[in-house]
Amino acid sequence: MSTGRRFFMLFKAAALLQVALAATFSMAQTASIVMASTTSTEQSGLFGYLLPEFTKATGIDVKVVAVGTGQAIDMGRRGDADVLFVHDESAEEKIVAEGHALRRYRVMYNDFVLAGPSADPAAVKGSDIAEALKKVVAAKAGFISRGDKSGTHAAELRYWQAAGVEPSAVAGYKACGCGMGPALNMAASLGAYVLADRGSWLSFKNRIGMAVLVEGDKRLFNQYGVMVVNPARHPHVKVLEAQKFVDWVTSPAGQGVIARYRINGQQLFFPNAAK
Repeated sequence: MSTGRRFFMLFKAAALLQVALAATFSMAQTASIVMASTTSTEQSGLFGYLLPEFTKATGIDVKVVAVGTGQAIDMGRRGDADVLFVHDESAEEKIVAEGHALRRYRVMYNDFVLAGPSADPAAVKGSDIAEALKKVVAAKAGFISRGDKSGTHAAELRYWQAAGVEPSAVAGYKACGCGMGPALNMAASLGAYVLADRGSWLSFKNRIGMAVLVEGDKRLFNQYGVMVVNPARHPHVKVLEAQKFVDWVTSPAGQGVIARYRINGQQLFFPNAAK
């Protein structure tokens, strides 16, 4: 083989190796996971602030499917997500007990509020959610429910139970089967009451004529948890990348990002992974 041909073959091999290395590097740079999450974390703007920081730290992209917590947990059961970020503690503990998800980690909390017309026709204003719902019933006032098996919907049903009321018997009760944003918009347009997480309320732009009327009841506490979907049940789950997200969001770095997220100077979520 001539010197020129040997040089050409070596050059070609080097070029192919460079292409292969570049492709490998590109794949590493575009590693991604699917996260099924409650709509409140998405619609509040938290993920738009939090996830770019995670990607910057790890090179892992996160594709969010924002649905009600019940639907997100069902996605975990089917193996349609790598990680779950939700807020219904009993449902979270159940999916871990079933073996569809690994350990549940606390991440952050905020609270639920009962919002409604500023004029408060049912006179619900106060700090007792059960008493407030009884007044909604007595006044035959409108009430918009998520009705979507979300964490907010599950909490709402607990509060109706505490009030001793069957929601389907409430005259003005409407279940929209929708996310938090649309439910708030419906309540605003109809002059109805609605249960919302505070993060979604603070990020809600259509608040003219609406106000927070019930807050401060310890039952309104709203804890968020995060879990990796179990690869023993769903072998295609990207367990290493998903665990990296869990480790980061519960670390001082991730917790700090959550604490810094604010709207109009107000903090929406309070990190508590280490507590």
